[in-house]
Amino acid sequence: MPGSRTTVFGLRKFNQARPHQIALPDDLCCMHNLTRITAFLQEMRLDCLTTQVQAIWPCGKYEQMRLHCFPDAESARVFQKRFGGEFFDPKKDREGGRTQGAWRREGEYRRILDLGDLHVPELLRN
Repeated sequence: MPGSRTTVFGLRKFNQARPHQIALPDDLCCMHNLTRITAFLQEMRLDCLTTQVQAIWPCGKYEQMRLHCFPDAESARVFQKRFGGEFFDPKKDREGGRTQGAWRREGEYRRILDLGDLHVPELLRN
């Protein structure tokens, strides 16, 4: 998984190797939810690594999103069918096509607190 010191070149290679990405709000990917996600990935034997992107809406609201990245489209579809989330194309969805660009969203911001059996922990709810 790319860390904060990964070079742009490293991120570019990462996105080329794992172009099939599913975005979930970061708050849905922690604590007991992380356990569920990890167990599912292991049970289904899905090859998944994660990275992040900052999603920004026209109103100025923003949210950290966790990208679950797969080398093949079928694995991404299996994951998305189980947990929901949005398909993310690193070439098209990052601002200006930049490797580290934000994800400029359209429409109205709506915080997702529950998605299927994933729930934002009480500690992180406002």
